[in-house]
Amino acid sequence: MRKRNYISEASAEMLLNFLYPEVEKQWIAHGEGSFYRNYNSDLLDFDDETKEIWTARDTFLNLLPQGVINQDNDLKGEDAAQKFKKIQRRIRLLNEAFLPIDTIAFHQRLFVERQVSELLQNKLSYVLNEYFGIDLDMVESPLVKEAALMLPYVSRSRGDFGLVAGLLGALLHCHVDIITGRYSHTDTTRRWLPRVRFELLIAGLSPEEFRLKDVELQPLRTFIREWFIPYEVKCEILIKEHHSEQQVNTRLTLDYNTELYNND
Repeated sequence: MRKRNYISEASAEMLLNFLYPEVEKQWIAHGEGSFYRNYNSDLLDFDDETKEIWTARDTFLNLLPQGVINQDNDLKGEDAAQKFKKIQRRIRLLNEAFLPIDTIAFHQRLFVERQVSELLQNKLSYVLNEYFGIDLDMVESPLVKEAALMLPYVSRSRGDFGLVAGLLGALLHCHVDIITGRYSHTDTTRRWLPRVRFELLIAGLSPEEFRLKDVELQPLRTFIREWFIPYEVKCEILIKEHHSEQQVNTRLTLDYNTELYNND
């Protein structure tokens, strides 16, 4: 069935490789002329049954010099309409004669597009493996696999706490609070390190669900601290549930939804 293409920006090769990856050297390419490209998509129509496509591109026949098909005075004299019909018939016959050449040329471009698409798909895996030493196939945590896609931009995003909070929120599907301050292992603040804490606000977890979620989060904690947090910053990533009011008789999970306040 012949179908109209309404995607104007995609090239014919890219669109066909995406829609019909199993079809490679079966398309028959008809060129309608580059004039159509001014207001149409590159791939005008396609028929997935007959494997025919119609593109807004010049054919091999359009590349021939002027005067090869017809002379300037061919329409002069009497019976101009009849002569015009003969010229059109001649063009149709020549288009059919050059159709195999146009089809072979399209198959070559289709093959190149498929190779380029595969290279681009593998580019990220290559960059992560060669420059960051991370093999995505060996990463077990799905959260780390998704976060690793941001590594090519880490040189511009390391230390950006807002970006890290957005990344955590997108991966865990929750709101993230950022708390910054100072950290010191002594009782004084004469020597301290910068401190940042990301609180993942996930409500309604039972003790067992909290434990499983915390175990799932641990590989991502290590990954975030290694790649997105400066070495001198003390970083914590915790699962929390903030309450406006806490009741004493409610069963709570310590260090999850229990909050202690100092009134001094």
